[in-house]
Amino acid sequence: MLKILMLGWELPPHNSGGLGVACYHLAKSLAGEGAKISFVLPYTAKHDVDFMEIVHATNLDPIHRFGASAYDSKNITTCIIDGKELGEHLSLRDIQQFYGDFVDKHVEGKEFDVVHSHDWLTLEAGVKVKHKLGIPLIAHVHATEFDRGDEYGGNPIIHDIERDGLMLADRIIAVSQMTKDLIVARYGILADKIEVAHNGPNQIDDEYMFEKSSYQFLEKKKQEGWTVVSVIARLTIQKGLSHLIRALALATQFNPKIMLLIAGDGELRDELLELSANLGVAQNVAFTGFVRGKELRDVYTISDIFVMSSRSEPFGITALEAASSDNAVILTKQSGVSEVLHSVLKYDYWDERRLAELLVATSSSNALTTEMRQNVTKEFLKISWNGIAKKVMHIYNRTMKCRRNY
Repeated sequence: MLKILMLGWELPPHNSGGLGVACYHLAKSLAGEGAKISFVLPYTAKHDVDFMEIVHATNLDPIHRFGASAYDSKNITTCIIDGKELGEHLSLRDIQQFYGDFVDKHVEGKEFDVVHSHDWLTLEAGVKVKHKLGIPLIAHVHATEFDRGDEYGGNPIIHDIERDGLMLADRIIAVSQMTKDLIVARYGILADKIEVAHNGPNQIDDEYMFEKSSYQFLEKKKQEGWTVVSVIARLTIQKGLSHLIRALALATQFNPKIMLLIAGDGELRDELLELSANLGVAQNVAFTGFVRGKELRDVYTISDIFVMSSRSEPFGITALEAASSDNAVILTKQSGVSEVLHSVLKYDYWDERRLAELLVATSSSNALTTEMRQNVTKEFLKISWNGIAKKVMHIYNRTMKCRRNY
């Protein structure tokens, strides 16, 4: 039985983004392939998990309770919480260093075959384990600082962590070809060292029932001929939401019955509210705040068309979730999920006029959206976390064999 030390920053239901969702489903499917997994988290909380061991590195509350700082790379050294039992005024960088020290002590006297680190937050800890136990390090890249960063390229501290960690990793898993190409171009990593393993879907609970009372106003508008367009994202510059709102303003000149439902929270919320008002489409935009679980599924259910407007989206699990929920899907060409979903409409994130045309076309043609929904559902059904886990197990075994031969 393969023994995996998996280092991650979040798991559902205590996740603030798609990273935790991907880690959960990958680990579950790897366990189904016979792997024994010990998963280290930077917080303490209850998880309804019976397929792997959960290890808590600190007694802090889940990371989402003190902001989405795992994704806010600009302020990693800024205080985000009073950690009275760990030290006052902790920054994300402080928590990361506590995490690395814990992992270093945790592995003493234990045996693992592979250490698998998810994203920059756990890379330094993974490197420590690699050297301490003499086992291969698999670095799993869900997003780089170039994806998260603004036009200035992100935080140089994180660039250094990513570059050093990826250089020292024995093997790298990228969630898309787009991400692999970026790693090669920006960090100078050899392409042969990087495997692409796309993410899989987040399965919708068979017992899920849509709560109509949650969106009565949208139900009424749909009865009056309105189309609901949804986007689920952190409200950050990475997600391209200002371009989406400007495209909506153009589209409503031709079809005023388009309602944009924005689910998520982040530092750009007030700016996006102001932009909607300034463009005269405040009545066409609704903000839900952060959603998860049943509330998240309700958004997909009320939606007719899902848009991923990201400037750079390494993968984009929400697009798979939307496809599984009978949504027509529009993606930017700068999204990794477009490598596995083809029955979608695509545009460049900055091309607001083109997106407006797509919004008008899809909101005005039932035949078009019906065909898109049917075809994208067929594609979604071919994607499985079990298949992805088999590929990752193959990566583990091949890396271990190469290291032994070396």
